[in-house]
Amino acid sequence: MIPKTGGDPPALRKNHAARKVRAAYSTIAVLASFLAMSPVAQGADPAEGRKLAAQCKTCHGLDGIAKIPVAPNLAGESQIYIEKQLKAFRSGKREHEMMSLVAKNLTNQQISDLAAWYQSIEIIAKMPE
Repeated sequence: MIPKTGGDPPALRKNHAARKVRAAYSTIAVLASFLAMSPVAQGADPAEGRKLAAQCKTCHGLDGIAKIPVAPNLAGESQIYIEKQLKAFRSGKREHEMMSLVAKNLTNQQISDLAAWYQSIEIIAKMPE
């Protein structure tokens, strides 16, 4: 049996330290990516989105509750989901006779604002008794 004489060899300590640094950088990168998706980081403004939603109210309602049977409710929907769908309509990746026209001229900022507005609406569900 060989007695220990002072801990790990220097090369092993250096390798362990490098792994810790890489892990810290990975954690920072993951956190930064989550922050980049948040409305604050994108500069999304729900108040501006509410103004823009005036053009959506005939079908989706200013409150995000659909006014016609073929339109989806948007109230409380994820900002990320709404942004993705509006961008798909704008690019032509997703097609709908009305939404393709509406989304065609929206900027990224306007899309973020609209999505932030509809996400900010709180929905309360009441279960039947």
